[in-house]
Amino acid sequence: MSSPGPVRDEGSPDERSDLRPASPGDGQWGARGRRDRPGGGRPTPGGRWSARAGTDRRAGRGGRPAVDRPRQAAYEAIAAVHRDDAFANLVLPAILREEGLTGRDAAFATELTYGTLRHLGTLDAILTAAAGRDVQRIDPPVRDALRLGAYQLLHTRVPAHAAVSSTVDLVRMVGPGATGFANAVLREVAERDADAWVERLAPSMESDPIGHLALAYSHPQWVVRAFAEALGGDLGETTRLLIEDNERPPVHLCARPGRVGAVELADEVGGAPGAFSPYAVYLSGGAPGDLPAVADGRAHVQDEGSQLVATALTLAPLDGPDGRWLDLCAGPGGKAGLLGAIAAERGARLTAVEVAEHRARLVAQATRDLLVTVLHTDGRTVGQDAKLPEEHFDRVLVDAPCTGLGSLRRRPESRWRRQPSDLSALTRLQRELLGAALRAVRPGGVVAYVTCSPHTVETHVTVTEAARRSGVPVDFVDARPLLPAGMPGLGDGPTVQLWPHRHGTDAMFLAVLRRG
Repeated sequence: MSSPGPVRDEGSPDERSDLRPASPGDGQWGARGRRDRPGGGRPTPGGRWSARAGTDRRAGRGGRPAVDRPRQAAYEAIAAVHRDDAFANLVLPAILREEGLTGRDAAFATELTYGTLRHLGTLDAILTAAAGRDVQRIDPPVRDALRLGAYQLLHTRVPAHAAVSSTVDLVRMVGPGATGFANAVLREVAERDADAWVERLAPSMESDPIGHLALAYSHPQWVVRAFAEALGGDLGETTRLLIEDNERPPVHLCARPGRVGAVELADEVGGAPGAFSPYAVYLSGGAPGDLPAVADGRAHVQDEGSQLVATALTLAPLDGPDGRWLDLCAGPGGKAGLLGAIAAERGARLTAVEVAEHRARLVAQATRDLLVTVLHTDGRTVGQDAKLPEEHFDRVLVDAPCTGLGSLRRRPESRWRRQPSDLSALTRLQRELLGAALRAVRPGGVVAYVTCSPHTVETHVTVTEAARRSGVPVDFVDARPLLPAGMPGLGDGPTVQLWPHRHGTDAMFLAVLRRG
């Protein structure tokens, strides 16, 4: 089997991707509220990993075996995330290649890396209690090794003795003076399962529901509060969302219109047509970047939610001509690729704008065989840049930079990096970009405002404020009819919020506005 490869997706300001284990049917093996799904590595009955995955070991000091390569790879990726602010989806593939890990070993390393990062908040609370000191006071290399060991103890079926001994071996390599400490802490962690630790450490749902959910499901409290607000205060549904955030996300392909149909692509790659987007194909695993259809530009990796919101722009009713389309924040190019393919079928032409030079190159690569004009410029320069005239475009997409809280399944480390203080600068930028889009669109044309975040400040507040300040007449278009008929849980309109736990997509927000 091939090793997991990077999966490139879009829907946030950063290039997003995730890694899939090599075996189909692979899932998450956590203890709280998850569906145990066998597959990949060599899980025991019930679907959790056994210690048999990855038994190759390198010689350690004094002839003692060092850490096996999958655990070593996972540790190096986790350490890079915390030491260098790296993204796991970018560093882990390189580590797997360097170590020569494929198949079960690569899948095991991937599960350990992403599982540890997803459960970091809860693991740190447990390690603090077990160590009798704040986890932040532990030497960082030792701390990351303990996190990896605690994840194995609490969320896999790796035998406790194997999880403890392998972690102590790892600490012997990265913090030799702390082996006794690590052994004692992990044995304390092993005294309880994950549920028992949460019961001991989390506040009760009655006294502090946000605090309870944050610790039980490993999300910062401010994120849990934002999710609950966006879900109308429904804590039951908020819990389901948090559980889904801790699942490994599926891999979605987008079959490019005019190049390949979804059914044909599904047959070719061994996947299944998507539930909602007419272009979506679900993969069960593997390395999508290695697929011929992706390599030759007939398909690309893209969350189904991103496909739906981009397609909605093309379906909005329009008065007058329909030949000039604009993607105002196009990097890294997934939505531009889909819009460019649809535009080609309809005799339209897309202009794709990206302010970052390296991301503009990604857009050009993603649209290399389409009639798409890529501009490396700031989308806010409408009316100042001769290539971005006012009142010129018929359809405009604003896929605005945001906190990315809707894609925490794919970027688990992001939940620990984002802060409420980030919102001020982001929402100002969002309003400015949407204002520029409303200047760029001609009267009678439509603008789709999209974010990969359900935070109400980035969604409803940004849209209403930008429309109010735009200085041009604006009407909201009901976005619900622009999505597939029968799609559940779309709310009362006119905007739409997609959800991982309702729709199996990233939490994409969509508002469609028509300029009067």
